Amino acid sequence: MQTTFIRNTDDGHKVEVIGPYVCVDGKPVADRVVEVKDHPNRLRILHTLPNAAFMAGPVVLTAEEASLVRGALLQAKPSPTDPVAINEQLRNAINMRNREAGIE
Repeated sequence: MQTTFIRNTDDGHKVEVIGPYVCVDGKPVADRVVEVKDHPNRLRILHTLPNAAFMAGPVVLTAEEASLVRGALLQAKPSPTDPVAINEQLRNAINMRNREAGIE
């Protein structure tokens, strides 16, 4: 499994991406990255850490760190080779884009 180092926390824990998971000291804490603006506790997070842009489970990430995490998570996923899976992935991406644009 591929391991990508992201950073050390202030209290000395190692944040890295191991395979399809964001890990703290080798223990999985998340499998995706969420923007702070979409997080249910966004006000509390921004009050405590104003430069927070993304969250991966309990881990706060800046935009640069989140970019590294996203890239490592994408590399860990096998690319689909089945035409049905490719079509499904494309359909989901289009639907998500339309939802964000307000198109129902």
